[in-house]
Amino acid sequence: MKYKRCGNKVIVRIDKGEEIVDRLKYLCRANAIKLGSISGIGAANRATIGLFETGTKQYLSKELVGDYEITHLSGNISTIRGEVYLHLHVTLSDSSYSAFGGHLSAAIVSGTCEVVIDIIDGEMDREFSEEIGLNLYKIQ
Repeated sequence: MKYKRCGNKVIVRIDKGEEIVDRLKYLCRANAIKLGSISGIGAANRATIGLFETGTKQYLSKELVGDYEITHLSGNISTIRGEVYLHLHVTLSDSSYSAFGGHLSAAIVSGTCEVVIDIIDGEMDREFSEEIGLNLYKIQ
């Protein structure tokens, strides 16, 4: 992974073989980024995506293996109990141009992944909601 900060934006290149979520968490920790948004594109050959089932409050996960274009990667950066927390969604397209999307848990880059992080000054913590079953922004 290589990156360059330009004002409140960070331009990131995640390289072949690297795991996207892990690299982005590392970058945020190393640069004390506690609040922001993420957008990106690229290619992956293995990804785990999920769908949150509101009735059961459980994530249903699916692993995709093969050649996929990351046609859209988006999400946000916040904290939970002082630690970096990423909430990422992804849309992946296969060789038949079928799209798969959902919550991104992990993805291995097969070519490159280009990401822009927009840093927001401040911090936003999260807390678990028993009612919803998710870690929600703690807005007071």
